[in-house]
Amino acid sequence: MKLNEDIDLIDGFPVIYIKSLNALVVADLHLGYEGVMAKKGTLLPKVNLRKIIDTLSIALTRTKAKTIIVDGDIKNEFSRVDEEEFNELYDFVSFVRDKGADLVLIKGNHDNFVEKYKEPFKLRIYRQEARIGDYLFFHGEEFPEDIKRVKMLIMGHEHPAIGVYNGAGKKEKLAAFLVGTYKRAPLLVIPAMNYYAAGTDMNFQMKSALLSPVLRKVDIDRMRAIAIGYGSTIDFGTIGKLRKVS
Repeated sequence: MKLNEDIDLIDGFPVIYIKSLNALVVADLHLGYEGVMAKKGTLLPKVNLRKIIDTLSIALTRTKAKTIIVDGDIKNEFSRVDEEEFNELYDFVSFVRDKGADLVLIKGNHDNFVEKYKEPFKLRIYRQEARIGDYLFFHGEEFPEDIKRVKMLIMGHEHPAIGVYNGAGKKEKLAAFLVGTYKRAPLLVIPAMNYYAAGTDMNFQMKSALLSPVLRKVDIDRMRAIAIGYGSTIDFGTIGKLRKVS
């Protein structure tokens, strides 16, 4: 699905492609998630990294992108780099390199201590935000600093989704892109790439309960929700309209 003349939403996936940068953009991978959860007593099938690699393989084949930008939270644990995180980070970087692409990381709140791998992994790492081309990428737990003369602000962090009811009357969550404005600058919020991230169902949440200070400042009801589900990407209209039908 074309968002505008420069940005494509890769159909059915939480991935965007920016033509002018020849780059794929994703957010909130939370590598090592299953391993960290296992140490806390919750056992989950180890599928997250495989799903991420499968998705990016398809997106790279479709677009021939030469850069992958991770817009925050490439890892999961706050206080350190867990062994499982290191192993999956190594495998992920190796996958990107094997595809002939560069990897750029904008640090998120889960990415503490990842700088120690900047040199051995040859990573480009930015703290919280980076202006690349005409775009400002920031994770979202802090306000962006300089939004002048940017074509679009692009963030992650919130794990946006929408709540919809199926034919049996059961509510499901569908990961969703959010499209709106922040201080008159176009704003795009990317859904989490982590397989286990259920997300925040924006049409059922009070603004005060949202994670990102940016989204607590914008008019959420005027933002468009473009949801991913059942192998497709569908524009569901504004959050305000979804609240009414929900």
